[in-house]
Amino acid sequence: MLMEKFGIKNRMAVPRLTKVGINMGLRKEKESKEFLNEVLGHLAALAGQRPVVTKARQSIAGFKVREGDKVGLKVTLRRDRMWEFLDRMIALALPRVRDFRGLSRKSFDGRGNYTLGIGEQTVFPEVDSDSVNNSQGMDVSIVTTAGDDAKAEALLHALGMPFQNA
Repeated sequence: MLMEKFGIKNRMAVPRLTKVGINMGLRKEKESKEFLNEVLGHLAALAGQRPVVTKARQSIAGFKVREGDKVGLKVTLRRDRMWEFLDRMIALALPRVRDFRGLSRKSFDGRGNYTLGIGEQTVFPEVDSDSVNNSQGMDVSIVTTAGDDAKAEALLHALGMPFQNA
């Protein structure tokens, strides 16, 4: 389908997904061991692998962050885990988002990658809403081999990504 649409002759030049990155920022006032373990468990359940804790590289007085503070969690999914996560996100999680009218087409970065934000982790069926004490949002970055936004949008649309009508 994409070969005919964009006039691609070589099958290896067809855009494809390479990885999906999931990031969660930790709020400074919630930096307790229980909160970190709860959010880490939820992200591990979503991704199917253990997340990496990211730390601040430098101190920023305005944000009350010191070098070495735990500021977030990240997971990079590739191959089967990437496809399973995307399938669950498109089919189950996004329709459960309150007042969902489709994803914005403006979230492409100009090089064929797409990033979206999800307001809380309870839209995923893996996370039990009774076990959530603090709602936490996340950023999902979808990295493709498409060189521009038009090809990436066509690829994601073919995969079933629910974009808003233009």
